[in-house]
Amino acid sequence: MSDLKTRALHYHQFPKPGKLSVESSKPCATQADLSLAYTPGVAEPVREINRDPENAYKYTNKGNLVAVITDGTAVLGLGNMGALASKPVMEGKAVLFKRFADIDVFDIEVTAPTIEAFIETVVNIAPTFGGINLEDIAAPHCFRIEKELRERLDIPVFHDDQHGTAVIVGAALLNALALQGKNLADAKIVFLGAGAAGCACARLLKVMGAKHLVMVDKSGVLKTSRPDLHDMNRDLATSRDVSSLSEAMVDADVFIGVSAANALSPDLLKVMAAKPVVFALANPDPEILPSLAHAVRDDILMATGRSDFPNQVNNALCFPYLFRGALDARAKQISTAMQVAAAEALAEIAREPVPQEVLDAYQLTELSFGKEYIIPKPFDPRLMKRVSGRVADAARAEQGK
Repeated sequence: MSDLKTRALHYHQFPKPGKLSVESSKPCATQADLSLAYTPGVAEPVREINRDPENAYKYTNKGNLVAVITDGTAVLGLGNMGALASKPVMEGKAVLFKRFADIDVFDIEVTAPTIEAFIETVVNIAPTFGGINLEDIAAPHCFRIEKELRERLDIPVFHDDQHGTAVIVGAALLNALALQGKNLADAKIVFLGAGAAGCACARLLKVMGAKHLVMVDKSGVLKTSRPDLHDMNRDLATSRDVSSLSEAMVDADVFIGVSAANALSPDLLKVMAAKPVVFALANPDPEILPSLAHAVRDDILMATGRSDFPNQVNNALCFPYLFRGALDARAKQISTAMQVAAAEALAEIAREPVPQEVLDAYQLTELSFGKEYIIPKPFDPRLMKRVSGRVADAARAEQGK
């Protein structure tokens, strides 16, 4: 076995299997403790919650508990691995929720025979939780699942693969364009990949001010004249007279890849506008390697989804703090305004001096805003207060509080 494989399997197996455990938050050392934790004392909060369901937030962990739920149909870059095989990823997501935002998580892997059955399963267990994080669910049924759950539940529902990616891309692109002397409103942006992540990123960028977007999928450019468009991508179609990726890339300011390894030819970088921005986000291998891209263009600014290259577009910068803010504000949903607030807060943090503890965590002597640092590092202590606070403020403003 490779060294990484050996260490990863050992990490997950020892000293006990898995990455999660449940700990009591109340003492249970005496008979008196037991009478409060369970019968007869437990009957009192039961009566209070029955009288007013909002009391569940007062007497249970509902207000700080998120369900990370999957059907295992799109696990990482591995594809449809099934619900059970997805469990290590869901446990890992739970670890990040706890580490970065002190949010408790139950990971739930669902084997459902139909989309309807999956939706009903989530609806039926939702009263336990303060929020639902959908994870690793394949397109296109992820769109319908999220839409129906958002409509039927009164707690935040968030599909991280879509909207978490969109928030980080939005934050990173604001800063990348600024460094390249450009702005979102004028930038010509090309997407390769029109699945869940690509569509969510494009929609959020439009809300943030992007006006010139071209989406490309396996069948070509998403054009208004295409007969195979569906409700989930029709609003992103262009009327421009372009029919291929190579045509769309001419004079483009930005390329955002959410597709597959090696999907971007180096030759297409040559036809982009001066000082281009390239986000090659396919995992584990990007659409084009940074070394190859920089060899073609010395004026390029790049980001990938990998931690071993600069500017990792990492969802861990978003979902813990987005949920923290939503839970703190008792939001009923995670709105577009909350996502924009998170993206703008992340962009702002990256422009400020980097705390020493971040340098220590990454064994760096220096780090400052520039072409190789356009978004904060996950271990930045400012994220909790700044991003969560801005998200909560946006939620309260929408609620009129």
